[in-house]
Amino acid sequence: MNTTLELAELDRKVGQLFMTGIPGPFLDENTEILIRDYHPAGVILFSRNIENPVQLAGLCRDLKDTSIKYHGNPLFIAVDQEGGRVARLKKPFQVFPGNEAIGKDADPIARAMEFGQITAREMKMVGLNMNFAPVVDVQRGEPEEHLKGRMFSESQEKVARLGRTVVKTLQENGIMAVAKHFPGLGRAGIDPHYDLPRIKLDMEEIREVNLPPFSAVIKEKVAGIMTSHAVYPALEGVPATVSATILRNLLREKMGFEGLIVTDDLEMGAIAKKWGVAKGALASFMAGADILLICENQKNCSEKPEKG
Repeated sequence: MNTTLELAELDRKVGQLFMTGIPGPFLDENTEILIRDYHPAGVILFSRNIENPVQLAGLCRDLKDTSIKYHGNPLFIAVDQEGGRVARLKKPFQVFPGNEAIGKDADPIARAMEFGQITAREMKMVGLNMNFAPVVDVQRGEPEEHLKGRMFSESQEKVARLGRTVVKTLQENGIMAVAKHFPGLGRAGIDPHYDLPRIKLDMEEIREVNLPPFSAVIKEKVAGIMTSHAVYPALEGVPATVSATILRNLLREKMGFEGLIVTDDLEMGAIAKKWGVAKGALASFMAGADILLICENQKNCSEKPEKG
């Protein structure tokens, strides 16, 4: 029979698989309890958590200090700071136009470096240490609405160069980069926030178009790669996020990725509608994910999946 102490330790070990959102701009009691009792790997911040640089610096300090107080180590503290339509840090932080604008610039490498350098400096200044960027999906025709403006180019070579540049610049300046969304959402016709896309690519297009940008950032020692909540029938009949074929066999073994595999938000409709968050989290972990992302409801970080 397990003792209460052993069960508490098990909860903490399970908790370290999760990265969670928090409700507001300050450290609240429930978040402190979650950090104390479950020891999550990190926290992801959204616009609801960010008012200005001073407030944000205080929040990041409080989150880090709380984790150190209870567990002796800090947290991953992440944002989606891609530029353009997906940018959590607003003015007075530097505002960038996004990946599509970088890709169309007369000197895209210089613009990618500028984005990486300034973004890393501003993130470090307030205590953030991880950026869920860059998007290295390759645009294929008219993008689905939620991806508009977020992809560098229709050229896999250009996406690979610019993605690698952003990763290199962020990480040389002290911010962990997480490239997304593996193995590529460029042909998605449905927004995975609401429903499950099926991306009908043959193996040749996956190998020659989708994978080269991810290979490029892997060569740059990218800290993390985020999974896609989409089905790729040529690879397997379940979403990449819950597919051992895609995460273990392809990403780990064939492509040689040794960093963190991070799921996209498990509360998205693409996962939650069929699996539910708890079962989706378990399936993602079993498939090979290292960090399970829960952006809204903290209770999902401690919920245990039902049997069956």
